[in-house]
Amino acid sequence: MQTSPGTGLGTPWITDSIDLSTVPLELKVRLLTGATAWTLHTFPEAGLRPLVVSDGPIGVRGVDDDPTPSAQLPSPSAVAASWDLDLVARLGSLVADEAKRKGTDVVLAPVVNLQRTPVGGRHFECYSEDPYLTSRVGSSFIAAAQDRGVGMSVKHFAGNESETDRTTYVARIDERTMREVYLAPFEHAVRNAGVWSVMAAYNQVDDGVQTAPSTEHGRLLNDVLKGEWGFDGVVVSDWLATNTTVESAVGGLDLVMPGPGGPWEEKLAAAVRAGDVPESVIDDKVRRILRLGERVGAIGDEPTPLVDPDLPFAPETRALLREAVARSIVLLRNEDSFLPLDPGAVATVALIGPNAVEPFVQGGGSAFVDAPYLSTAEDAIRAALPNAVVTVHRGGTGRRHAHPIGRGLVSAPDGTAGYELTLLDAGGDPLGAATIVEARESWNRHVPLDARKARIRASVRLSTPGVHRLEVGLSGAHRVWFGEELVSRSTTIVGHDVILDSSANHPDGPSRRFAVDEVSGPVTVEIHAEVQVVDAAGYGTFVRFELRHEPNDPDVDGEIAEAVEAARLADVAVVIIGTNEETESEGWDRPDLQLPGRQNELVRRVAEANPRTVVVVNAGGPLILPWLDEVAAVLWWWLPGQEAGNGLADALLGTIEPGGRLPWTLPASEADVPVPHALPVDGVIEYTEGIDVGHRGWDRLDRTPARPFGFGLGYTTFSSGPETIEGWDGDELIVTVPVTNTGSRPGRAIPQLYLEDVTSPVDRPVRWLAGFTIADLEPGHSAGVRIAVPRRAFEIWNVQAHSWDFATGPYTVRTGASSRDLSDGVTVDMSPPTGHAAPPDA
Repeated sequence: MQTSPGTGLGTPWITDSIDLSTVPLELKVRLLTGATAWTLHTFPEAGLRPLVVSDGPIGVRGVDDDPTPSAQLPSPSAVAASWDLDLVARLGSLVADEAKRKGTDVVLAPVVNLQRTPVGGRHFECYSEDPYLTSRVGSSFIAAAQDRGVGMSVKHFAGNESETDRTTYVARIDERTMREVYLAPFEHAVRNAGVWSVMAAYNQVDDGVQTAPSTEHGRLLNDVLKGEWGFDGVVVSDWLATNTTVESAVGGLDLVMPGPGGPWEEKLAAAVRAGDVPESVIDDKVRRILRLGERVGAIGDEPTPLVDPDLPFAPETRALLREAVARSIVLLRNEDSFLPLDPGAVATVALIGPNAVEPFVQGGGSAFVDAPYLSTAEDAIRAALPNAVVTVHRGGTGRRHAHPIGRGLVSAPDGTAGYELTLLDAGGDPLGAATIVEARESWNRHVPLDARKARIRASVRLSTPGVHRLEVGLSGAHRVWFGEELVSRSTTIVGHDVILDSSANHPDGPSRRFAVDEVSGPVTVEIHAEVQVVDAAGYGTFVRFELRHEPNDPDVDGEIAEAVEAARLADVAVVIIGTNEETESEGWDRPDLQLPGRQNELVRRVAEANPRTVVVVNAGGPLILPWLDEVAAVLWWWLPGQEAGNGLADALLGTIEPGGRLPWTLPASEADVPVPHALPVDGVIEYTEGIDVGHRGWDRLDRTPARPFGFGLGYTTFSSGPETIEGWDGDELIVTVPVTNTGSRPGRAIPQLYLEDVTSPVDRPVRWLAGFTIADLEPGHSAGVRIAVPRRAFEIWNVQAHSWDFATGPYTVRTGASSRDLSDGVTVDMSPPTGHAAPPDA
């Protein structure tokens, strides 16, 4: 019997043989709710130590009080843009090693929900708009991590493609669309990668068979996931997503997080005794958790693995992340082969843009870690061009709020650095003495449950001549005074849902400007506030109070003029524009696809002053770029992580070719986007586009994007010959394509294969991605690249039979460089081989 971690589902485990009938019900039920926000209880009857889980799409954060830095990967959308499954696997292995270093058993990643709409708040945290690309990338990441004995929890199951009202909305997805599109990456993760955990989402799902919250959707969890797919791992709730006892217990959920508390514990034990939940259901959940413990080495005297404590700083880690940044960058335009830059021809560089000064390297929410360092564009370009003069100019701001205030500007009434915080009970009386809080502390967590509000007093001293912007951000009911003036008041009490939207992460509040001149001297602003205590359930209780300050409230006109003049005098202008943490985050959807601030104006004016302008887009999700075809070169830099600058410099100079291809469609106009938003109507989000998600929708509507799905240029050119059908064995169709590097530099081709079924009696997409590969070729070299098309690419979900049908008949196989740049194709007549039994894995 196997006793070491493995990925195979259905593998026998020692813990499967434990006699749970001898274990008291209370001890079994206790295991099914977290002991804390990030750990499980022990289970001495099986020798199980506490399992530890952590957020981890771009690195392993560890538990809340973990002070150690974490290796910071590029965002998942960037990783998918590489289309490089070997690179994805190496990043998965790094995450596993980071998990071991931080004492984590299960990483809550990856997200395999689709980028259904470009305004989705977690767009950057998802891989792609395409189910096949998402499936392949996600499974490669999972398998590599689990091969090193660290569990992955694929999320969010299911229909969790947007953030607006995500804890309550009903995702209404017809059965065929659910199977062919939105369940496809999860099925691939289970069947092909053997994932050890699945996270149930916040939202409800109407799949045409059952309507229920994801945490109690028996049709999806019991019948499909555990039954049909044979998943033998743990279904864990998203944090605070479980609201019922009996329904979630019998509906397929195995673990409620966070803990302690929640709807299970004593209530679940009582439900078992009342006969509402069979004890056999409890035993199955316990066995799944024990099986997970055995897989990750948490049972018995498994030795703690030795992992380099300096792994985030290690040369091999830095090299891998640097490569990942460069390989993910998408070259959207390169007029007259302007790039790569010739170091010998560049004496002066004007580095311009708000994101050149303040890069946006990671999105907000669960995809957030504290990196050990940041390679900036300025430092990296200076290092790559040591003989060039590099000047830096912000050119205005893309921010809505000021930055967190400087520590030295704030003092309490007694003169101590920081602000004074006094907690009050329901009657307004103090709960103990006032405390002094560090000026930049804005959450004030771990507030006692009997506290109802807080009184805050602070003095802010502004001494630098100029115009200062002073802001206070708050969550919930409050009153705020600047001196004697009541500047903000709200009577709205907020609850735990506030943690899941922008009102907690980037709270609004009063904002005032104060002028300081040399004659009158410093200005002191006395701030007094009364703020509610927010009870965020499993996230704890906190007082949200954020002091923000902009010492030189931007003169945008002046900054843009300065940047334009610097560009005019430089050999090359590199303009880095994009979004920031106010724009893209878990918790809220974007209202539009516009660049914040006056960044479009900045780009156009710089390009007019200097035609040798490179624009670098620092964003996770699509943006409208009205100047895209007016500048010399455009690179999409994504949210690049700790090696941001070095990877960008490598791409600009061609040290590593920018190898990315778009994993989503870049719109030219918001009006053309097939799914422009995901706002619930009467609490329901209708997936009316059906199977035509992403680029399929663009094809169905015959709309022209700015750049199509799969697009990406390089620094050389390629030609490809006609496709050849090599064979079909019932599991895969093998197609070969000759590819030749016709340019003067080494380069990377990423041939993509799409299928068309124009004779099908059942409606199908105009075309769909069914395979891809990578070819790295020297100048003048050719290779016959092999693309395997899985059986599932030819199957259709039969709604009447609730099963997969192999769709026979002629298909057109087309290959090319994007979804809109394809060959004439070849026709293949598909039929399943005689005697071929059950469908293979997806």
